[in-house]
Amino acid sequence: MSTTPTAIAAEQAKFLPRMRGFLGAALFLALRRFPRLLQLHRNKSSWALFRFALACLGAAVVVLPLSLWNGWITAIFGLALFVVAILLPPAATESSTDRKARELGAQTVVSGGEYQPGNAPAATVRLFISPEHVWALDSHFHPLVVIPVTEISRMRLEPAASGWLLQVRWGDHKAEFSYHGIFAERFAKLAQESILAANPSAASMARKQRAAGA
Repeated sequence: MSTTPTAIAAEQAKFLPRMRGFLGAALFLALRRFPRLLQLHRNKSSWALFRFALACLGAAVVVLPLSLWNGWITAIFGLALFVVAILLPPAATESSTDRKARELGAQTVVSGGEYQPGNAPAATVRLFISPEHVWALDSHFHPLVVIPVTEISRMRLEPAASGWLLQVRWGDHKAEFSYHGIFAERFAKLAQESILAANPSAASMARKQRAAGA
């Protein structure tokens, strides 16, 4: 009996996760390499130009393919682009996240994944990082945990059942931040690197831990 169909199916099963990982890595690298892409909506001129270009693209996609027998499919897509360009909100020169970061003196804001404070339900948090503290704030900017950066004794990053886990220890306390999705590992590493960058002594501690583990 030939095993060719089974081999092809196995190769396809391996190819899809690899392709998803490659595309995810490329997108994440682009956003890290060109962070201004994420700030496009903060610049009024750039945001207005983007909306105008999107509207023109939508109009062109509606008009140009009408001569094709299946042009109505692309016309619907173009109409959707045109409507999105109209409905996009105006540029926001300062967000509530910016104001909160300035209030806390945070130099970096990164995703904190999910954090579960005690027996309460897990909540999606963002980490506001300053040289003195790391604040894990929920979507309403309520602090769920505050970590003194200078007291951090250990950080550990490891894969979990459905993503990645970042553990931070200070004194007798421990906080665990779980990350899920295609960018789980990258966001977890970004959070770890940002905390280490906030305190050189913590970075030295991490290097010693890696050396001891080796």
